[in-house]
Amino acid sequence: MLLDRYEHLFFNSNFKEAASDAGWAAYRGELVVKEGEVADVHGRRKPPVQLLKQAAALVCGDELKLLTGSLDELQYMNALLETYGADINAGTLGVMFTVNIDKPFVAPINGASFVFIPLVQGMAWNELIDTVGLEKSDFKGQSSADKVMTVYNALKSHKFKYPEVALEEAMKTTNKAKRETHGAI
Repeated sequence: MLLDRYEHLFFNSNFKEAASDAGWAAYRGELVVKEGEVADVHGRRKPPVQLLKQAAALVCGDELKLLTGSLDELQYMNALLETYGADINAGTLGVMFTVNIDKPFVAPINGASFVFIPLVQGMAWNELIDTVGLEKSDFKGQSSADKVMTVYNALKSHKFKYPEVALEEAMKTTNKAKRETHGAI
């Protein structure tokens, strides 16, 4: 299964589990986009340099069906594609909440349409649920993996009305925004 191949790239994992439908599995947590350098002779690595934060992935066997999360910089997509690009194809849905972009857009990547939405603060999962119009009651009684499947099924029929922009062109128009986080004082 595809998620098994990615397991060494899981970081701050929430779960990896099979969905109710046979052959389907989901992951939520963070995904390493660019690994840290090797720190010692034992091959241990320093912390990752780049992450897809608040990530969710859904696979069916060896097919990547959904990849979503939050990128601090649109430029991280290059490293993400180096790591996961071989599994992105026309059957993949991608939604990236990105800190350093001003306007949402859709970019064709390996035959898939990846949606990029600005998000400086907030939770990518909650924003994704709001984007497709799901309610808390839509997830009642579902396992964690089945919740990811519910979002995937809603995304399949959702039409994003954003302009199509080549990823290389979009990277030329990024801003200097940084993720805003709030916590206990």
